[in-house]
Amino acid sequence: MTTLPRPTAALSADEARRIALRAQGFLGAPDRRSGVRGVLRHLGAVQLDTISVLARSHELIPYARLGAVGRGTVDAAYWTDTHAFEYWSHAACILPVEEWPHFAFRRRAYRDRPHWGHELPEGAYDQVIKQLRTEGPLTATELGGAKKTSEWWDWSGTKVAVERALMYGEVVCVQRRGWKRVYDLAERAVPGTLLHDDLDDTECLRRLVRLAGQSLGVGTRADIADYHRLKGEQVDAVIADSGLVPVDVEGWSKPAWADPSALATPPRGRHRTTLLSPFDSLIWDRARTERIFGFTHRLEAYVPKPKRVYGYYAMPVLAGGRLVGRVDPARETGGVLVARQVTLDGPKALPAVAEALVEAASWVNCTTVRVERVDAPELREPLVREVTRALTAALR
Repeated sequence: MTTLPRPTAALSADEARRIALRAQGFLGAPDRRSGVRGVLRHLGAVQLDTISVLARSHELIPYARLGAVGRGTVDAAYWTDTHAFEYWSHAACILPVEEWPHFAFRRRAYRDRPHWGHELPEGAYDQVIKQLRTEGPLTATELGGAKKTSEWWDWSGTKVAVERALMYGEVVCVQRRGWKRVYDLAERAVPGTLLHDDLDDTECLRRLVRLAGQSLGVGTRADIADYHRLKGEQVDAVIADSGLVPVDVEGWSKPAWADPSALATPPRGRHRTTLLSPFDSLIWDRARTERIFGFTHRLEAYVPKPKRVYGYYAMPVLAGGRLVGRVDPARETGGVLVARQVTLDGPKALPAVAEALVEAASWVNCTTVRVERVDAPELREPLVREVTRALTAALR
């Protein structure tokens, strides 16, 4: 059994929560000068997802921290000047290009892994590399077709080849175009100083553990492992040399580790009020969200409609450093943001939920907000009044 070092500090539950909020960019003045790229570097990973309600998740992440930054600006910030690449981290994520060397351990693991799933036709891999070298960047469709049939899983030989090349690190996803991956050769897309697999597995893991701890502020072994989907034993092997320090957190049943710079100064400043993507790194770990915020949240997009409790794409509402409710949003023609279902943590949450709805509406060019259903029916009319008040104030 591994003997854990003695904690260097004891944190209250509230201190840990505020440290986590600051580390994730929700407490204190937003770094508008660094903008979207600053958010990406700060978080280390921005998760992608196919669902688009207000916007896609990778657009919602910087919006939640910076406010109404243009969606075109978000996309350009990620993909212009080889600033980022897409790879498997917490899930399919946009990652800062500086992290390319850190994923050498995962690229090696894919190369050493027996082929799985789809069969790779003879010559298909070399053909994809040759075509990208002469014609790239290209989508799978432009390379020759993504599918053999209409079934989503029935990839063509070209798609199998280019995805395998992406896993191996010979090819990079450099953009999403109409949600299709755009592939290019890594030798062209990744700066030469970073295009290497020189780091051994231990060093890759040590760096990723340190970066995860910095992005979380404070977290358990499981929290830190989940950030880039490492194994617990991988974290155990390097955490003592990662620069993170052990801490005790009130109410946490597991040992925790913190970024020492997060402990150096008390977290202070203005709290952000916003809707959160269910895939936001503040809340993507459901067990951590329950531990820190006392808030149980599950994405119900894939739950049969009659069994949904909070709605198709319920977005938690962050205000005052707490999760105070949920909104299941939609958009209608004519510039209407619809709150199809709202769940409130009591009447005190009304102004914050209204503020979050109105700001989100403005961001997606909606001029009206319609509230349909509130879990506590007696709070529907008070919420409508708060929304009207917030809309009026926004127009002044």
